[in-house]
Amino acid sequence: MSVVFTVDAKSFDKEFINSLALRNNATQIRKNLFIGKQSLDQVFEKMKESMIREFIAHPVTKEILAGPGASNISGTLSGYGNLFSFIGFNKGEDPISPIIKLLEQSHLIVSRFSNRKTLKITIELPSPKQIFSVTPMPWATGLSWAQRIELGMSGYPNYIAREKKGRSGGGIQAEESLFTGKFRNVKYISHFINTWEKKFLKIFK
Repeated sequence: MSVVFTVDAKSFDKEFINSLALRNNATQIRKNLFIGKQSLDQVFEKMKESMIREFIAHPVTKEILAGPGASNISGTLSGYGNLFSFIGFNKGEDPISPIIKLLEQSHLIVSRFSNRKTLKITIELPSPKQIFSVTPMPWATGLSWAQRIELGMSGYPNYIAREKKGRSGGGIQAEESLFTGKFRNVKYISHFINTWEKKFLKIFK
């Protein structure tokens, strides 16, 4: 997923344009791009760090990171059990790390000046589809647990939260439904990426 800015020469100091346009080297241009007193690279890296911190602080992320002994702080299971054991991750598994790795790979691309003296700045973020591809459901090939957080999951009436039980070490699925109720889906990856796409778009505004 790309966030693209086209910056007109009017946005830059004339001396800056004249000095860099002669070489028109993307690396040199990037080094000399500033937003206020900070370089574009510094602004981008700080925003990327904030993005990752915000993702880690999301209730769904925090709950899964806490493992099979977590509380259901996301509210997806009406306060019963936790997502780690409900989804059925293996004990000791870290399902969140592949998402963080993709977020860490977010990067900045600066073009050379065009003939019209415009500059294209591209910020590459992982798309929801990319994240869904690295978050497979442990028990269902082709499904993404991160996507199902948003759309809903089956199996809630059969879920028994029990310490040291099942592959997760925190619960099992009964053969028959034990109670009524359903999984409560919440905003997660799609909303998060969309929100940060808009935040990055505000860099030059």
